[in-house]
Amino acid sequence: MTTFSVAIDGPAGAGKSTIAKMVSRRLNFIYVDTGAMYRAFGLYCVDNNIPLDEERIKNIVDDVIITIEYFDNEQQVLLNGKNVTVFIRSSEASSMASAVSVFKCVRLKLIELQRKLASQTNVVMDGRDIGTFVLPHANLKIYLNASIEIRASRRCKELHEKGIETDVASIKEEIIERDGRDMNREFAPLRKADNAIELDTSNMSISQVTEEIVRLFEEKVK
Repeated sequence: MTTFSVAIDGPAGAGKSTIAKMVSRRLNFIYVDTGAMYRAFGLYCVDNNIPLDEERIKNIVDDVIITIEYFDNEQQVLLNGKNVTVFIRSSEASSMASAVSVFKCVRLKLIELQRKLASQTNVVMDGRDIGTFVLPHANLKIYLNASIEIRASRRCKELHEKGIETDVASIKEEIIERDGRDMNREFAPLRKADNAIELDTSNMSISQVTEEIVRLFEEKVK
């Protein structure tokens, strides 16, 4: 069976998840939020006071079962059978997700599931190493970016809408630290794939970015 895939990469706050969801609806593809899977792993570590030690992480990696299901067309993330969709968006879970994602054992565990999904159905997948490592043969690769100020503002607004109190200054510091970890990790670091198309979303609306990606995909496929 032939399947199609769109890979959307970029740093934190560039709008990957929001745009990927919109594009998947337009193309009638399944949206796979890889970041949510890493946040779920991060949440497990936070809740169980797991230290950031690679050997310790290796010992518990098989105890963490993360699955993605859809209820009423909405993605739900299950961590060891418990729906944690609401909890994984906290600053603590997000920060821990970036920290544990540098460990090869964590990435390999989650990548296996991501590739399996892409082999079974048409997907739009977003993350930090989708076009470079997870789906190197994706039909279309997009690298989303935006200024650090815009990214921090977006993330702060998102958290406020979820009832999580924070401020732009602290979010900006977290994003800078996270960018550094993501771009400098030894295994599958964040970078633009050689054949990816970069879009700066700083001054683009969600609909404008969505339309451009859909246009690019249709152009590629045709």
